[in-house]
Amino acid sequence: MAPEFALALTGFAGLMALIILRAPIALAMLLAGAAGYVHILDQAALFNYLKTTPYHLFANYTLSVIPLFILMGALAERGGLARDLFAAANALLGRRPGGLAMSVIGASAAFGAVCGSSVATTATFGRAALPELRRFGYAPGFATGTIAVGGTLGILIPPSVILVVYAISTEQNIAKLFMAALIPGLMATAFYLAAIWLWMKLRPELGPPAPPLEPGERARAFRNVIPVLVIAVMVVGGIYGGVFTPTESAAVGCIGVLLVGLLRGSLPLREIRAALLGTAETSAMIFAILLGAEVFNAFLALSQAPDLLAMWVTDQDFPPYGVLVALLLTYIILGAVMDELAMILLTLPVFFPVITALDFGMTTEETAIWFGILVLVVVGIGLTAPPIGLNVFVISAIARDIPISQTYRGVLPYLATDLLRLVLCVAFPALSLWLVRLLT
Repeated sequence: MAPEFALALTGFAGLMALIILRAPIALAMLLAGAAGYVHILDQAALFNYLKTTPYHLFANYTLSVIPLFILMGALAERGGLARDLFAAANALLGRRPGGLAMSVIGASAAFGAVCGSSVATTATFGRAALPELRRFGYAPGFATGTIAVGGTLGILIPPSVILVVYAISTEQNIAKLFMAALIPGLMATAFYLAAIWLWMKLRPELGPPAPPLEPGERARAFRNVIPVLVIAVMVVGGIYGGVFTPTESAAVGCIGVLLVGLLRGSLPLREIRAALLGTAETSAMIFAILLGAEVFNAFLALSQAPDLLAMWVTDQDFPPYGVLVALLLTYIILGAVMDELAMILLTLPVFFPVITALDFGMTTEETAIWFGILVLVVVGIGLTAPPIGLNVFVISAIARDIPISQTYRGVLPYLATDLLRLVLCVAFPALSLWLVRLLT
């Protein structure tokens, strides 16, 4: 084995050891990267690097989109917009078998347009929808599994914090990545709805229909959801139409959600304060991981292992799609046992040069965008797949009386549709690139 690969593997082994010892992921990456940096150069070089890197990293204007999208989602959650979406979806779909579960999926997709966080979407609908699912006799594992899977739409439907991190890490255009994510995100919504419909054909007792609403209640539910739909169209449509940059779109969305909450009286000062504090905590966590990844990636760059690996793969003349499938399988395995954001930041410096060195019959930019969407799909699988499945843990923390094993069984049919969608997105890159080519 070449010394460069041995050194890089040693760094990864040290990193995993720290994670197993329950060190915070950001700290683990920072320590492993710093140790490798000192080994290749020296301690003075590391200190010189750390004098400037954090400033240049966090002074990046593009990063401001992350706390803005997080704040928009926090304000939407605390302002009751998620409840409005669920009520409207329930008025539309609730009377059929599995209708409340379909309502969760539909509302989660709409909420995803104003919230770029999967965990936030899961927690929001865990509080807004789970009591209703229980009240109408839905099977516990089916109910919690549906909410956990619906939460993944928070990152699959643009805007997405994961895509922003991917764009920054690979120096890609955020707006184009958001365009590319729309069709796969809508496919996820349609596939989840189809899975519920088929499940109800086989086992209708899992999701009995809700009683019909009075005409006045239906009209009120549809009327209440208009503001959030307008905000979603402004945020996503503004980006696609070139009216706003992603950062400007996030700022407009924050102002819109805040105004709706204030006009309705659903966002008192204490809720705004809680949203700001939650945004600060989440943003600090993400930025700490970004800094740790930056230091670890600097160590990998000094080792030259990623570039040498890309050259080796190219020289071996492996089939490009064979390499892609191997990398995606690696992502599925890693996503089932570790944090998705850390997984992406750790692997991109190694995987991205390999992918862009292969010939898929597209430009380098199109390959990078397509790969980003595939990574996003795989991350969604990792959020619900055993043995970790972060969304499953989030909903289990809310529904403590429902065994986590029941929730995992509840997500299995949805995981089957996720794998089908992944296969389609791999086989037909146009699913991700058609809208990008149309609008740019």
